[in-house]
Amino acid sequence: QVQLVESGGGLVQAGDSLRLSCAASGRTFSSYAMGWFRQAPGKEREFAAAISRGGGRTYYADSVKGRFTISRDNARNTVYLQMNSLKLEDTAVYYCAATDSSWARPADRYLYDYWGQGTQVTVSS
Repeated sequence: QVQLVESGGGLVQAGDSLRLSCAASGRTFSSYAMGWFRQAPGKEREFAAAISRGGGRTYYADSVKGRFTISRDNARNTVYLQMNSLKLEDTAVYYCAATDSSWARPADRYLYDYWGQGTQVTVSS
């Protein structure tokens, strides 16, 4: 098992940047592919970004491509989401997730077995 704790959320203005962190504990962190998902009020949880176990492959939702960057530091058991040029529609609770299953569908939230508690990101005008 792995435990995940997100941090770094907050209130920012449109156009600002924010970096989220997700610290993992438990089983070997490098055993897991990691993803970031988000959920806005009244909406379903949606995929934002994912990264392979070694960090060599990344995958992004079209809505964040070019603005968000996912990375990981396996020595620090941490995955990051750098968010630039934030928009009002990026407002959501952001969750990190882990899977030790096949990474055939990185955007599929049902593929991920472990989830953090979420961190709120609010973008104001």
